[in-house]
Amino acid sequence: MEKSLLGKIQFWRKPALTKSLGLYICADKISVFQASAAQVEAKTMTYSFKHHGWSDAFSQVVKDFGPANVQIVLAANFYQLLLVDKPNVPEEELSAALLWSVKDIVTQSVTDIHLDYFESSKQTANKVNVVVTEKSLLSQLLVAAVNSGLEVVGVSIEEMAVSNLFDDNQARVVLSHREGQELLLTVVRSGEVFMQRRVRGFLEIDKVSADDLSYGTADNLSLELQRSMDYFESQFREAPVSSIELVMDGERVKLANLISANFDQNVTPYDSSSVEAVFAQLALAEIARGQVQ
Repeated sequence: MEKSLLGKIQFWRKPALTKSLGLYICADKISVFQASAAQVEAKTMTYSFKHHGWSDAFSQVVKDFGPANVQIVLAANFYQLLLVDKPNVPEEELSAALLWSVKDIVTQSVTDIHLDYFESSKQTANKVNVVVTEKSLLSQLLVAAVNSGLEVVGVSIEEMAVSNLFDDNQARVVLSHREGQELLLTVVRSGEVFMQRRVRGFLEIDKVSADDLSYGTADNLSLELQRSMDYFESQFREAPVSSIELVMDGERVKLANLISANFDQNVTPYDSSSVEAVFAQLALAEIARGQVQ
């Protein structure tokens, strides 16, 4: 009996991590979300740092939250999302084929490209969405996280993260915007991204005053929304979306009221302290979704 008991003791094995965090990583800050649990309230914290100074930020995360499993969502400036023709190759050869499809339209050299891809289950054209990141930069980020005591269970992007906002079977338009970035429009349903696009012309929509939103901004945005909703219905042969959700800072309540005058759907401003906090929550939701699957 003594021998069998000793065989179960491994002093060098680290205990399994039971805590999970959602991390949203921008060029100069990390937002962290921890869900509520027994005797622990939900908590969001943001850590600023100088350019690519992740190590100190990750160390501070571990100091405040403890070692944990983490799901990362990358801000848009870390990647390019391209819609390209899907190569006619077996599935196991698709990644390699896509590498050569995108090599002339990205700035990275072929040896420094890390890519992944996704497509809608109702895709009508022979297209595929390709996510391209700088391999060396992504490696530095992940190594810094692991060296600080964090276990990275997955990395995602903004377009995929918003699919975690709802878990019902209703198609919805989500407009999300972070300071200094182009407006992101996605159509999501049942945890899937049906379509996505970056809408130009609204780079500083978070800084527009409530009064100025009435002078063209809301109507211009409504036109862009209508175009995308028409495309969704015609190309995917789907019923109209059930709602329009605004995930942004600034005068989002006023904007929602102005847009709602142009549509039959409810327009809802998502209530949160910041856009970064929302994406950190959506990152954590991805862990829960993976556990269910």
